Amino acid sequence: MAYAIEAERLSKSFGDIASVDAITFEVDESEVYGFLGSNGAGKSTTMMMLTTLLRPTSGRARVAGFDVVREASRVRSHIGFVQQESAVDEYLTGRENLVMQARLSRVARPGRRIDEMLETVGLADRQHDAAVTYSGGMKKRLDIACGLLHRPSVLFLDEPTVGLDIQTRQRIWETIRGMHREHDMTVFLSTHYMEEADELCDRVCIIDEGRIRAVGRPAEMKRKMGRDVISIDVAESAPRLADRMRSMGGVGSVDVRDGSVTAYVHDGAAMLPDVFAEAGSAGISIRAVSLSKPSLDDVYISYTGRRIREDAHRPGGGNA
Repeated sequence: MAYAIEAERLSKSFGDIASVDAITFEVDESEVYGFLGSNGAGKSTTMMMLTTLLRPTSGRARVAGFDVVREASRVRSHIGFVQQESAVDEYLTGRENLVMQARLSRVARPGRRIDEMLETVGLADRQHDAAVTYSGGMKKRLDIACGLLHRPSVLFLDEPTVGLDIQTRQRIWETIRGMHREHDMTVFLSTHYMEEADELCDRVCIIDEGRIRAVGRPAEMKRKMGRDVISIDVAESAPRLADRMRSMGGVGSVDVRDGSVTAYVHDGAAMLPDVFAEAGSAGISIRAVSLSKPSLDDVYISYTGRRIREDAHRPGGGNA
């Protein structure tokens, strides 16, 4: 089978620090593939190697059938890349930004294609306004239009909604869905937003400390966690309750974090009375309890032992 992206023991070190450590994965053609990890996990470094901006320390990778080192120019002609930081020239209009991009990408007679891209990202009515007047979400949509202009077979999106509020992020998601349906391209998306990965991706790859921890379809990964999640706030008694729950039938994994016990169980509603009884017999006071289905966040915790860190990015990027 032909893959849009192949990486085999791909590594990148900076001095003695291994940012990406011998990772191997494949991305199918026309797939939306999510690279999910916290800040510093190795997502952007991997993407920069795949887009020929960084040379691997070892290993190999192919994108659109071409080697990222030996055939870098061929790779670049087949990909679009939208980075975290906006590449929009704020002193040009939206249309002028696309005209400049068309020249850089050597797109012949780009007028109609520019019109199509402006419609695709919902900026046709603002195309003659200077980009400095655009909101954060509008600039990001213009970035995506620039990345799509030469009709790449693989589009790389590096944290496409970082710093944007939830309404703007959802508008960007709709833009990504729409252009994927229309152009049937492969999309490689790096993100640390669980909801984003769950909403957009056919498969997700969890990367942590430069290593791949798991790959799978979001629904399947959540299903493997068990059917229900019980979260119990018991303050300093959390380790004692966790030990007792691990010995109960029907309980999968049990995590302790910040005075709370999280257990993955097969039938949460039936098990709650037993949990209360177990806590009561041990003299443990339960302050709060919740019952829910597993989320992608639960999957991430199960493989990395912690929640994704989002402290480096704060929402507030303006309107869509």
